[in-house]
Amino acid sequence: MIPGRALFRRIAVPVSLAVAAALAAPLGLHASSHREAPKITERPKVDGTDFYMFRSYEPGRAAFVTFVANYIPLQDPYGGPNYFALDPRARYEIKIDNDGDAREDITFRFRFRNESKNIALDIGPAGQTQSVAVPVINVGQIAAGDTSALNVIESYSVDVIRGHESRRVRNADTGESRFEKPVDNIGMKSLPNYEAYAAARSYDIRIPGCRDGRMFVGQRKDPFVVNLGEVFDLVNVTDPLGPVDAEADDLADKNVTSLILELPISCVTGRRSPVIGAWTTASLPKHGGHDEWAQVSRLSNPLVNELVIGLKDKDRFNASQPKNDGQFATYVTHPTLPAILEILFGAAGVKAPTLFPRADLVAAFLTGVPGLNDNGSVAEMIRLNTDTLPKAAGAQNNLGVIGGDVAGFPNGRRPGDDVVDIALRVVMGRLLPAVQAPSGQLPFTDGALVDASHFASTFPYLKTPIPGSPNDTP
Repeated sequence: MIPGRALFRRIAVPVSLAVAAALAAPLGLHASSHREAPKITERPKVDGTDFYMFRSYEPGRAAFVTFVANYIPLQDPYGGPNYFALDPRARYEIKIDNDGDAREDITFRFRFRNESKNIALDIGPAGQTQSVAVPVINVGQIAAGDTSALNVIESYSVDVIRGHESRRVRNADTGESRFEKPVDNIGMKSLPNYEAYAAARSYDIRIPGCRDGRMFVGQRKDPFVVNLGEVFDLVNVTDPLGPVDAEADDLADKNVTSLILELPISCVTGRRSPVIGAWTTASLPKHGGHDEWAQVSRLSNPLVNELVIGLKDKDRFNASQPKNDGQFATYVTHPTLPAILEILFGAAGVKAPTLFPRADLVAAFLTGVPGLNDNGSVAEMIRLNTDTLPKAAGAQNNLGVIGGDVAGFPNGRRPGDDVVDIALRVVMGRLLPAVQAPSGQLPFTDGALVDASHFASTFPYLKTPIPGSPNDTP
């Protein structure tokens, strides 16, 4: 096992030269992720919340990579009567760079359609009956094989795009190119066996130019774990150096909408390197149409826009492309979060790192870790070395690389990687010598624990969403 710090020792210090070589990005208008940028709060249907990419650790599936793109934050399970349909105007995309130029080589594009069945009931006495449309999304129980009581059907198509070629993903069993998205978990009376109902809408897929893969699109329990309220209240944690499980997960009662693909490694890698980079975006039509699109959401590494990018640039960051991230380099090379933590906890002896530029953070966020998952580009994206063997759920270290588990974040990201604790420790200098990071070895934590035990060990990994009502009794 290679220690986490050793992997970072080969980072070149004059990183500002490499970062400066990136091109300046065109300005944009909107942004995304768990409400972390101002403009996207107006458009929650296209707000990306989290992105995951990891070699599948389900037994027998190690030859695959799983991608998870989550949208629509902070879903209350009881949030009816219309719940959390995705936007049929939008394009939701998972983009993969497999040649290290920070440009997408493969794009999986999801488009959604919402169709109302306009279920009506005959109301009134004989001779005075009127057929009246119902106001609710279902009029009876819904089961895996019987959705006749469901009033709105969500479906979607997926295109795989390479260069100028776009081809349709198909159901491997039926050959159909439209897939049914399960309705959100309304409650136990409407959906007494939601797990079986959703599983019937998990698909084996035929991917043009590849071996077959798997896909699930639908509501899941939000996998992100964070002491959200206290972290953003000036890190108002009882003890930021205390137990890693002493605080509440503020997302414990929230759901999210997930776009999940399991793709063969041979489908997503290039010829030169086993390392891939990926991110997710959502776009809406520009005013005036003419097939012009405005990117309103972009997400890859966790917590970048929340804790790294300055407030004035949050919207611009999420409307930009990874290849143009040089304009944001100062936020990584000279981060403000360590200084804020020193202001908040300086009386207790907390000190920010003194190394500038922060080559360790450049490796984590912009280049990949030398000798592990660097791919030649300077851009913010999650990178995964597909030659790194996956770890079974029970063997995973939730601190990833800094915990000695090189199959975890930032070499990809698994659901059980505690990225909040990792980010706090790395930004405070965990990977630097003590002389440059006096507080670098302190065990900073938000106190909300997550690890692989919180999730299923089989596809689609994320748990069944919380129901809107707990049972079918009055």
